[in-house]
Amino acid sequence: MAVQRLHVGKRLSEVAIHNGTVYLAGQVPDDTSQDVGGQTREVLAHIDRLLAEAGSDKTLILSCQIYLANIKDFVAMNAAWDAWVPAGNTPPRATVEALLARPEVLVEIVIVAAQK
Repeated sequence: MAVQRLHVGKRLSEVAIHNGTVYLAGQVPDDTSQDVGGQTREVLAHIDRLLAEAGSDKTLILSCQIYLANIKDFVAMNAAWDAWVPAGNTPPRATVEALLARPEVLVEIVIVAAQK
């Protein structure tokens, strides 16, 4: 079965689709001047857009990994997440503190989802 890739760059693709499963690269905010809540909302909007392009949506998320630059931001990040995630469709999720690629990035989210 072929692998379909979207937004292919020199270093990575934003999306890979194989056998009805959608894999997103780690999504980070473009506007890093925002606090963690704002950055999380922006990242979740990126996820919505990419999932739609791949024939999926947030109700079909199979797993989620969230990386926070500072675990003290857990409550603020969760406020944005809770407003976004559909009730009854909360996916398995892990949240960890991690040293992210750029110090101004406060959150990075990785998603795996099923296609419609």
